[in-house]
Amino acid sequence: MNFRDRVSLTLDGGVAHVQLSRADKMNALDDAMFDALVEAGQHLFELREARCVVLSGAGRSFCAGLDLTSMGRTDRHSETSLTDRTHGNANRAQQAAVVWRKLPMPVIAAVHGVCFGGGLQIAGGADIRIIAPDARLAVMEVKWGLVPDMGHYLLWRGNVRDDLLRELTYTHREFSGEEAVAWGFATHLDANPLARALALAQEIASKSPHAVRTAKALATRVPDLDPDQILLEESREQHKLMYSKNQREAVLAGMEKRAGLFVDP
Repeated sequence: MNFRDRVSLTLDGGVAHVQLSRADKMNALDDAMFDALVEAGQHLFELREARCVVLSGAGRSFCAGLDLTSMGRTDRHSETSLTDRTHGNANRAQQAAVVWRKLPMPVIAAVHGVCFGGGLQIAGGADIRIIAPDARLAVMEVKWGLVPDMGHYLLWRGNVRDDLLRELTYTHREFSGEEAVAWGFATHLDANPLARALALAQEIASKSPHAVRTAKALATRVPDLDPDQILLEESREQHKLMYSKNQREAVLAGMEKRAGLFVDP
């Protein structure tokens, strides 16, 4: 499946591979790319067979950030303001990054080459990020007289130390894949991040999709709850899962040392 000649989506064995496909421009973000990312994300909400998503970039890089030529064509006085919540709690550009966090199934980003500005925020929307050691990253927006506005302050909260995130935002200096793992921007380092991401996605896709989706939903909700609410939410979700068809199948599959035969949500 192709979205606006900017993003492709394939499904194999429960793993949906979403790839930014503007390789000749290092997958830079123009209007069509923003729309394509939002549309691909929306499609995944309804794709019941997708148990895990891998997000990658075609060609030499994951995403070079904002296409500055498209920025020059933007009319500040257009009918839609950045403050308009056109996609739930987000505007279009924010949704292109936060939609991956909103999806019910886990998302793994495979990052290589350049990952600047909005590209870094899109990777930040993933649950897990696997990155090449020689990748180049930057919180680029201040260089262009802007602030990061694609979920930056939401998506990196709790992953990256606050003072370090401030420094990288204020200075827009580049950092490497190795530094990204050390600082909390990435989960694992791998010379072939896409292969590692696909293998991990297949492992996740082999588990009970109801349990995995519930685990993601809890992980997303609990940072904003107090301890009493967290404990109650755990109990509520566990009560829903216990003795369900997929939960019983998970137990049988484990006892019989075989792959689980799970039903999709």
